[in-house]
Amino acid sequence: MALSSMTWAYARIIAGTLLGGTLGFYVMHRVEVSYKMKMEEALRQYEKDMKKRQEEENLGHISGDSA
Repeated sequence: MALSSMTWAYARIIAGTLLGGTLGFYVMHRVEVSYKMKMEEALRQYEKDMKKRQEEENLGHISGDSA
């Protein structure tokens, strides 16, 4: 009876470790993908703002030169 109980305990420990590792990997993967998407969107917005600012500066220099 004790040997059967020990085998079942080891099986539960191994199964818990595998399932916990899989769940942890999945959660961290989802967090990483979400973070990357947010950072890419922030980068696109930053590039858009920089391009707009650069165009405004160019228009300011052009109108300043002609005046």
